[in-house]
Amino acid sequence: MSRRNVLRGAAAGAGAIALPSLLAACGSGPGGDGKTITMGSNSSDPVPKKAFADAFAAYAKQSKDGRKVKVNTVDHNTFQENINRYLQGKPDDVFMWFAGYRMQFFAKKGLLHDISDNWESYQGFSPALKAQSTGEDGKQYLTPYYYYPWAVFHRKSVFQQYGYQAPKTLDEYIALAKQMQKDKLVPIAFCDKDGWPAMGTFDYINMRTNGYEFHKSLMAGKEAWTDKRVKDVFDTWRSILPYCQPGANGRTWQEAATSLQKKQTGMAVFGLPHPGAQFPKAEQADIDFFPFPVINPEHGQDAVEAPIDGFLLAKKSKNLKNAKNMESAKDLLKWLATGKAEDIYLASDPNNIAVSDEADLSKYTPLQKKAVELVSGAKQISQFLDRDTRPDFSSTVMIPAIQTFINKPKDVDGLVNSIERQKKTIFASED
Repeated sequence: MSRRNVLRGAAAGAGAIALPSLLAACGSGPGGDGKTITMGSNSSDPVPKKAFADAFAAYAKQSKDGRKVKVNTVDHNTFQENINRYLQGKPDDVFMWFAGYRMQFFAKKGLLHDISDNWESYQGFSPALKAQSTGEDGKQYLTPYYYYPWAVFHRKSVFQQYGYQAPKTLDEYIALAKQMQKDKLVPIAFCDKDGWPAMGTFDYINMRTNGYEFHKSLMAGKEAWTDKRVKDVFDTWRSILPYCQPGANGRTWQEAATSLQKKQTGMAVFGLPHPGAQFPKAEQADIDFFPFPVINPEHGQDAVEAPIDGFLLAKKSKNLKNAKNMESAKDLLKWLATGKAEDIYLASDPNNIAVSDEADLSKYTPLQKKAVELVSGAKQISQFLDRDTRPDFSSTVMIPAIQTFINKPKDVDGLVNSIERQKKTIFASED
């Protein structure tokens, strides 16, 4: 399956967020030695952390100039919440971040180095991937590395034990949830302590109800949150909440995924890496998923949420003022852009999908191959709510709004009025 076909429909867009001073302590020192590349990493969970360590070690081993990567790892959520301050302080040379709007936002603020010259030599990336890596000025700033679709995950053995069938419509989804309750299972693992997991459910309900184009316009601030179509989304979500784990605002995604692993819950709306990171290796083959169900037949299951992650160069890195350090940093990005580099990473983390046409798909697990098919069949691809809209709107408005909704789901009018009021203020301001 071609990576080009997989991401042929990827739409430009995506969101951003602000970033830390405690990251600044990990940043670059003056000058550098020309061979040591500092890397700001948000991959704090064990599986991706090891996979990146393997990839960076492989880079150092193949380097003929003695180049190596010094990784500064910070908790994922802390990294995201503090990135603005991090990039404006003393950042590392290279840092891990996201495609689309999240990248464009910082490029526009002049906090990223242009790597268009690197892109002239990149092979195996589709035009859609290049678009997701391009700023508003037409220059490229991101080296994409992998993507991961969101879906409704479950354990094969649990579905087999109870004779469950994957639902195709919302009515079937709720009927399945009711049956799970009868079988003494909590139907849907649910969490939002981290501030972003529940966004995936909102995105899917909105895209399934109103279509991708409306979702994209809503994220861009072009639609009113008081629109009946948005209220319908929250009304639908409210009808699902009785089947979700209570106390979601106090539960991390790791805890929710672990409940799925322990067979305490039956389903979970997650990205591909999330269940896999909490399942022991011996149980990985028991993970399965189905696409988020149809709500409005007009839009079917056309849209798939499939965020893209990658690497960027921080403009304020002191090391990168040194030409040799810049050369080394760009050399690392060139290597990370190869299929071989992605193969090494995915050998330790089979919970993501390579973006390069040059990656070896023959070694993919059945779950990875199914994920490729899901994205390949999508007519539209979204990046995720907090990547598809302005970072300040996502972090200051939508995180508390969704958490408020989870606690008090009946006051939809009050919720959307509050969101719309704050949206107008934020989108009227300068970035």
